[in-house]
Amino acid sequence: MHKGLTSLPLFVILMGIGSLAMLGPALHALSVETHAIARTFLYGALLCGALTVAVGLAAGRRPAERAARSQLLALVAAFLVLPLMLAIPFWIALPRADLIDVWFEMVSSITTTGATLWDNPYRLAPSLHLWRAIVGWLGGLLVWVAAVAILAPMNLGGFEVRAGGTAGQGARGLSQTAQISDPSERLARYAMRLLPVYAGLTLLLWVGLSLAGDPALVALCHAMAVLSTSGISPVGGVYSGASGLTGEVLVFGFMVFALSRLTFSRGLMGDGRSLWRDGEFGMAAVIIALVTLLLFARHFVAAEGVVTERSLAAAAAALWGALFTVTSFLTTTGFESRAWFGAADWSGLQTPGLILVGLAIIGGGVATTSGGVKLLRIYALFRHSEREIERLIHPDSVGGSGAEARRLRRQGAYIAWIFFMLFALSIVAVMGLLSLTGVQFETAMVLAVASLSTTGPLAQVAAEAPISFAGVNDAGKLILMGAMVLGRLEALALIALFNPEFWRR
Repeated sequence: MHKGLTSLPLFVILMGIGSLAMLGPALHALSVETHAIARTFLYGALLCGALTVAVGLAAGRRPAERAARSQLLALVAAFLVLPLMLAIPFWIALPRADLIDVWFEMVSSITTTGATLWDNPYRLAPSLHLWRAIVGWLGGLLVWVAAVAILAPMNLGGFEVRAGGTAGQGARGLSQTAQISDPSERLARYAMRLLPVYAGLTLLLWVGLSLAGDPALVALCHAMAVLSTSGISPVGGVYSGASGLTGEVLVFGFMVFALSRLTFSRGLMGDGRSLWRDGEFGMAAVIIALVTLLLFARHFVAAEGVVTERSLAAAAAALWGALFTVTSFLTTTGFESRAWFGAADWSGLQTPGLILVGLAIIGGGVATTSGGVKLLRIYALFRHSEREIERLIHPDSVGGSGAEARRLRRQGAYIAWIFFMLFALSIVAVMGLLSLTGVQFETAMVLAVASLSTTGPLAQVAAEAPISFAGVNDAGKLILMGAMVLGRLEALALIALFNPEFWRR
């Protein structure tokens, strides 16, 4: 049976997983006695399950001409076409919603963007919020597995910075097994190794938030949102939850898994470096510390007056609010601390949203659920700049640090700069297309960055006034959906699909 499942196309397997996942909201709706929604998701599971069986029977015996190409195409379909199927019960449960609206919602969820057209969370039934969170959680798991099983062997997804070879042509740094094993078997093997870790961490955070005071549904949705960095919440964010500071501390502790893949998969791909020697994790720590201190100093200078016990408490709260929110947006989760708003009351200054935009563009670690440019590319550019400054001071100096460090400073920094320029050009392109649909410049900039960095909550805090995705017309929603998929898969992976060598037999 295992051999038969692995022989199926990846897209068919994802259809089956999506069909089974619909039973979760059905059971929840049944438990809270919203029988109409329960029937909707149950019938959706049966209908989509039957469709999956039909497609599997039609395509299961058909061998792929090129495994790498078919799996990369399957990922594109998973983030763009599969949400149409996942949107069916959501659409039926909301009779007044347009198909493009629920399609947008599912694309946003599965790409872990977390952008929503329903700004007021209480307009949706709790079971629908659960469905959004489940889709986002499954999208995060897909990113974990696809990164090491599909993108890494093709030298994509950030792995091209450390590994030798050309992006899209295969990596020399991987183990022999990863290069010669069947792609379907590789997917199954990595999925079986990563799923217990992903589910176990989610369960642990769910229990912790529940013990801290959050209702079970809210705690589950927030746990799935943190591990998948989707930022999906049934109450509008952790600051509206009942767990308070304890819940924020728990969430902060689990955000570390979006900063470096070594936090959950050390040794999985032959990378046995210690977390404390990892360039990504070190770069994240420096960025978080510097930005947090900068924001705190700004509020501290503005909060003039006599030092009292109350002002010291406000200062400590402001420091925590900055630390939590900076980490949240760096990991592209998008949760805000309750103290983040209190800091403005303490100093009288509003925090500039441009800082959060910059953090979202940087993003988290390679092969994690976070989006953005990724910390490894920023680290490669930093090491290259550091070496260039050394050469200005000592022109005859030797860089050293081994062949891997030299490759990171040279070829790695070169490909990182190319990707950074592609990301910047993507922002400009999306902004231009949104402007053609009538969106204003500042709004187009924020929406473009929020979509390409997969940080949907950024739209609520980056501009002077909150921006609603619901205010964009249908053409704009299609553009944003394409931007979310582009940001999730990255431009290099899509460019590889247009490489003639990639399609050559």
